Amino acid sequence: MNIGVVNDLPLAVEAMRRAIAKRPDHRVLWVATDGEQAVDFCIAQPPDIVLMDLIMPKFDGVEATRRIMARAPCAILVVTHSVGANAWRVYEAMGAGALDAIDTPTLADSMADAAQPLLAKIDQIGRLLDNPGAYRQSAPATARSGSTPLVAIGASAGGPTALAAVLGALPEDFPAALVLVQHVDRAFADGMAQWLNGQTPLNVRIAQEGDALQKRTALLAATDDHVRLTRDGTLVYTREPAEMPYRPSVDVFFQSVVEHWQGDAIGVLLTGMGRDGAIGLKAMRAKGYHTIAQDQATSAVYGMPKAAAALDAARQILPLEHIARELTALVTA
Repeated sequence: MNIGVVNDLPLAVEAMRRAIAKRPDHRVLWVATDGEQAVDFCIAQPPDIVLMDLIMPKFDGVEATRRIMARAPCAILVVTHSVGANAWRVYEAMGAGALDAIDTPTLADSMADAAQPLLAKIDQIGRLLDNPGAYRQSAPATARSGSTPLVAIGASAGGPTALAAVLGALPEDFPAALVLVQHVDRAFADGMAQWLNGQTPLNVRIAQEGDALQKRTALLAATDDHVRLTRDGTLVYTREPAEMPYRPSVDVFFQSVVEHWQGDAIGVLLTGMGRDGAIGLKAMRAKGYHTIAQDQATSAVYGMPKAAAALDAARQILPLEHIARELTALVTA
């Protein structure tokens, strides 16, 4: 895998070089020391993945991510000295199109241990790029109404900002339950739920094992396992299917809605890299549920919604700013 490193600190660059050197199939393609240089390098020599710092000269990692995704899209992993101390910048970068975040490795005595978390993240993104995956569909059933409506939303790269835009435009008395499946490491999920909660009049919190769905509440999947809806209408986490490169998987949750939800439902697929969610959205449409995909013009990364459009999985393809209004109209009709 060809890797671009964006960091202005020589010790951090050296730590990443040593980590990457432990894998013969990885190589550092170039090193950029500021955000402007990173954009130029991505255009001139596109890498498979960029390791992006957040605080740099010229312009920061958030702006660099935004410009790269607009001009030379590629996989971006935020690598910064303290993800926890820079949580809000991390969410901004993910909203601009970054896939995940990890602390910068150190030049420790045991370099193998220090390198492992970074290499694991690179491997995870590599599987996402190389193996779009698919989730086997079961036979569609007939939708039945009568219970609380469910809005199931899936997102990946660019998702935090897109989710904030949709949730923030929903009314306080929105008469449906929401489940959010965003590709995000479990370490950042709680902070993201708190951040989203501040963007909307609805209640946003982490989905817990055994949670029942409630009106005016958005539950965010929050582990590296998949979240599923059970026959009794509660949520559970599961490792299976273990081979899925996306964790948590939008397809897995959408398929569980098809299998077990007995009320009205709406499936929404927002910005994201890869194909996760497209097959599940198709299954939801086949069952008779209303389905929506974000359009290309407003997507930070037009991967997942593009795959849904190619499968004719979405009944509507809408710009981001119209999705909340459509959801409100659908659940109050």
